[in-house]
Amino acid sequence: MPLALFALMISAFGIGTTEFVVSGLLPEIADEMKVSLPTAGLLISGYALGVVVGGPIATAAGTRLPRKNMLIVLMVLFIAGNMIAAVGVSYGLLMTGRIVAAVCHGAFFGVASVVAADLVDESKRSRAISMVFTGLTVANVVGSPLGTWVGQGYGWRATFWMITVFGLVSLVGIVFLVPRQPRPEETSLRRELAEFKSLQVWLAVAIAGLSIGALFAAYSYVAPLMTEVAGYSPAALTPLLVLFGVGLVIGNLLGGRFADRAQVPTLLVTTALLAVVLVAFTFTAHFQIAAAVTLMLVGGAGFATVPGFMTRAIDKAKGAPTLASAVASSGANLGISIGAYVGGLTIGAGLGYTSPVWVGAAMAVLAFGVTAWSGALDGRPNRVAPQPVPVHEPA
Repeated sequence: MPLALFALMISAFGIGTTEFVVSGLLPEIADEMKVSLPTAGLLISGYALGVVVGGPIATAAGTRLPRKNMLIVLMVLFIAGNMIAAVGVSYGLLMTGRIVAAVCHGAFFGVASVVAADLVDESKRSRAISMVFTGLTVANVVGSPLGTWVGQGYGWRATFWMITVFGLVSLVGIVFLVPRQPRPEETSLRRELAEFKSLQVWLAVAIAGLSIGALFAAYSYVAPLMTEVAGYSPAALTPLLVLFGVGLVIGNLLGGRFADRAQVPTLLVTTALLAVVLVAFTFTAHFQIAAAVTLMLVGGAGFATVPGFMTRAIDKAKGAPTLASAVASSGANLGISIGAYVGGLTIGAGLGYTSPVWVGAAMAVLAFGVTAWSGALDGRPNRVAPQPVPVHEPA
């Protein structure tokens, strides 16, 4: 694999760490900023909103930039956002920094996915995209725990300074390792937007939102599920989350490998597997060892869908791969918000801590159905207008 992919992977690691690390630092942030814990938690929701809304807008605004230049601009935004958060003297300034960094997140994975796919042969595009997202999955295993440890030991501002350093290293890697990919002459915002008239593009976005939403409907409430239902102590949560992260890494890499061989069949298998594993989780959650194994399988099945749906979004919007990829990434984050919200409603309705897992299973079934619909459209023969039958005059 080209060295440029490693530069993109390191960038994704920094961005993923920024997204996930705040969850472990909410008490420290709330205490220093003199706000309630739920108010501090809005830093997570604000980030998600920045990804969903800001990503496509930033991508559309950079339509005329060469993709390497766009990546550089986005990493500068990422560095600026984390610096603002690190020096923020008020809650509002901290939230501003989070949103600025989130805009980078939303656009980066869209642009980086297209760049990664263009760096390799046609037969390895999904694997190249999975390399980029490996940085995001490793952030779950290493970046977030490391950032939490730094923040708890040296103050939460130290965590944002650490992430700023990650951003600087990523920026250097992009400048020196990612080759220049000039913007095609015919590219324009109008052309990019025109590709969204295609039903297949929206189906790819729907697969992204439903499959990742299914994963995070369950994962968002993994702490009470593993402690109150499975019976683990709170101290066991860290190794359990690392186990989940290992599943993410393995699933992402395997999903990329198989999606290169057969894109739609891989998406059908992974979404079906995700639904089955989530249903199984509602039962295995009552047994500690089985719950831990199933948690890793949920992570693996969920992230195995990512390379496939990202490549599909790029394939179905050939005239606008960058914007379509960014919208798919934002669609995945919207799915996370919806899955977590609906899962929370079921808990609030008194249905228990396994109820969000059932929500996830339902979303995975919908993802399978949408994938099957999209695949069926692939196989629909092109309609050819009937040609007039020539009439031969008698001699």
